[in-house]
Formats: sequence, C-alpha cells, structure tokens
Amino acid sequence: MRLFLIRHAHALDHADDAQRPLSERGRKITHQAAGFFKANGCLRPAQVWHSPLQRAFATAAGLITELDPEIALVETDGLLPLDDPAIMAERLRLYPTTHDVALVGHQPHLSALASLLVAGHASPPLFHFKKNAVLALRRSDANFVDTGLARWRVAWQFSPEFLPDGH
Repeated sequence: MRLFLIRHAHALDHADDAQRPLSERGRKITHQAAGFFKANGCLRPAQVWHSPLQRAFATAAGLITELDPEIALVETDGLLPLDDPAIMAERLRLYPTTHDVALVGHQPHLSALASLLVAGHASPPLFHFKKNAVLALRRSDANFVDTGLARWRVAWQFSPEFLPDGH
C-alpha cells in the first residue's frame, strides 16, 4: 500500500479560514502537478481524503479532475491543521492494504503525521511540506512495538519546484 500526503495549494487570504479559496497561482500549480502525475503514473490512489476546509477540497478536486474523475473524493475528519496525527495513523492502520490512498491536508498536521508514520513519533517533525508538495510513503510489514502502528518508508517526494517551469 502506498500513501500520498499532499499539502493543499496556495489559497487567498479570507476572513473565514475554513472557506479560503485557492488563488489563481494555487489552481495553476495544482493543474500542472496533476498533469505531471498523469504523465508519469506515480500518483494513482483509489481514494483521495481531504480535510473539510475549502482549500484542501479544491486541491483534491483539482488533482482528481485531471488524474481520473473516477477516483473517490472523501471529506475526512482528522486532517485539520491541529488534529492529533495519531487519529489518522490509526485509521490508516485499519485501511485495506490493497488500495493506495492520498490525504490532502495542512501544516503542521502533515509533518507530524509523516513523522509519526516513519519514525514512530510526531515530534519533533522530520518533514516539511510546501504548498502542493507530495510525500509518498510505502507501508511496511512491520509495526512499531510501543504503539502497534504500521511502520512506513519514504518512497519519493515531490515539490512544485520540480515542475518544468520551476514553480
């Protein structure tokens, strides 16, 4: 099983944080990143889980529109910026290992979650996610002895700077 941790795209400042829409730049980079992944086939989840915040939904929707509109888009609790990463780690432990999944969320949650999955502890964070960044993890057969959570390994990382025009 592969897990793709994705930070939402650049969003506009907005009085209501939950409703912040993507900026033109955010939409453009999401479109370019989706085209990049469609061409190389490296990002093919069965489902894309996203936080309830508008910028995460818009990023997730923009990705799957380009990749494959048949990919299930699922609003999911436990992906907000300050949520406990152990909640999502436990949900992933129970998720079928036959399907890849992508999570579209926020900082600092994604850094804490990635650290928990790879190193067994959420703090200090071992990863930093720029907007539109993707960290691909592969689930191993081993679990952490102290928590029982699945142990994950880094497969690859993507940053928007890797796109041809250098965003």
